[in-house]
Amino acid sequence: MFDTAELGRTTTKKAYKERLTPLRAALLQAQASLRDAGIPVIVLFGGVDGAGKGDAVNALNEWMDPRWMKTTAFDQPSQEEEERPEYWRFWRALPPKGHISLLLSAWYSQPLLRRIDGGSDEDFERSLEQITSFEQQLADDGAVILKFWLHLGKRGQQRRFERLESDPLQSWRVTERDWENWRKYDDFISAGERIITRTSTGSAPWHIVEGVCARYASLRVGGLLLEAIQNRLMQAGIESSAETSVAEAEAYSKAVKIAEPDDAPPLTILSTLDTSLKLKKPEYRKRLAIQQGRINQLQKRARDQGVSTILIFEGWDAAGKGGAIRRVNAALDSRAVQVIPIAAPTDEERAHHYLWRFWRHLSRAGHVTIFDRSWYGRVLVERVEGFANEREWQRAYAEINRFEQQLVDHGIVLIKFWMHISPEEQLRRFKDREKTAYKKWKLTEDDWRNRERWDDYEIAVHDMVERTSTLAAPWVLVEANDKPYARIKVLESICDAQQAKVGMPDSSAIWTHRDADESEGSDDEELEGRTGEMNR
Repeated sequence: MFDTAELGRTTTKKAYKERLTPLRAALLQAQASLRDAGIPVIVLFGGVDGAGKGDAVNALNEWMDPRWMKTTAFDQPSQEEEERPEYWRFWRALPPKGHISLLLSAWYSQPLLRRIDGGSDEDFERSLEQITSFEQQLADDGAVILKFWLHLGKRGQQRRFERLESDPLQSWRVTERDWENWRKYDDFISAGERIITRTSTGSAPWHIVEGVCARYASLRVGGLLLEAIQNRLMQAGIESSAETSVAEAEAYSKAVKIAEPDDAPPLTILSTLDTSLKLKKPEYRKRLAIQQGRINQLQKRARDQGVSTILIFEGWDAAGKGGAIRRVNAALDSRAVQVIPIAAPTDEERAHHYLWRFWRHLSRAGHVTIFDRSWYGRVLVERVEGFANEREWQRAYAEINRFEQQLVDHGIVLIKFWMHISPEEQLRRFKDREKTAYKKWKLTEDDWRNRERWDDYEIAVHDMVERTSTLAAPWVLVEANDKPYARIKVLESICDAQQAKVGMPDSSAIWTHRDADESEGSDDEELEGRTGEMNR
């Protein structure tokens, strides 16, 4: 989940100044419209120590009208606060209508600290349930709620602490408690992930913000705040009361949200993938035989133990989902596997909750279910193409996380693949399909239209990974420009996940086909077909 906030994004001083002027103007205009509309805004800041929560809050106080905005930082409860119910001090910090409250270390802080200090799962879950109910109560009353998790990787946090401690004027910022939390970094991140997946809802979403560069983080926070306010104003049918129109403010907010850093580090999690990775045919054939034999034996163990496996394949058009699925399917007993291709919902499916059609396809214990596209359509194509409104697809992240947690809690092995190719490779494959008689049917007008919205889809994929790649159900991002490399990565990932669940297979039963690379006159398709038959 937090890998998307460890990409090294920065903003130069020059670019910061250029973007800040229109952002400040739009925020002030939106703030004026909020007052007229009587809409309260609650902004919570959490995250890793030293990631810049205070810097982001200070920036908003500088950019906006402080007469209509209040900042409250919560520490350990005072004696006066301890004599009252826990939420008493939080209720006192809530904004009146038309005002904005910026809250540091609010109702998430104590549950998080109690959890990493050894608190029970039951107490932690009870606290998160209380928080979800509280935030829904505020949202139902009309409040805009926005939550920012400022993030640093463990090494980045250490460097930040050491740099602050070396500065006599800044050393006071780092406490022994900060270092104690750093030593428990993995526990902190695990608890943070649980907080985000459990409490990020359509009416109170979390946004993970990379904290390496204070300028970048402040612009990101300001842009997302502007976007949230403008969305609420549009829902209320209220137009901006000043020069900048709602459409212009939205466009600026989107530009800030996706703007490429000036020194050109990766923009999205997909940008970090090395699409030049390749496998030569002899190596591919050898590893294919080994991994197909391995997955065959592991599936037999899984079937004997009653462990089901669900595989999800998402990716760009022509990224090789079908080819990867065929290489998996060829190694499995067809009596215990089903492949579910997902297209536009039928009338019957549209009459139900969007997850209904996926529940109905879950297989019995010990079987394998392969989804060629999945429930992630709600936050991908339905989001980008406007088939789901923002509240629906924002809400879907939490719904999907809860759904997948139920699957994992039941003992199912759940593996999610995003097949990634470059735009250039996609274009080459599209043209190849146009020229090949038996592939033409795969290429549709929708494929070309979706290609034109590549940037929108890439942002949606980035958000999807950020919000749904959890410890229980992580995403496997597959570099798929080279089909052999992608297929082997898929097979190895499945085998590793199954082996972690059911144990080691009988290695003597795995057909390694050592001489596969020496076979004369066999192309990939023929070889892989024979491999599947022998594994069965």
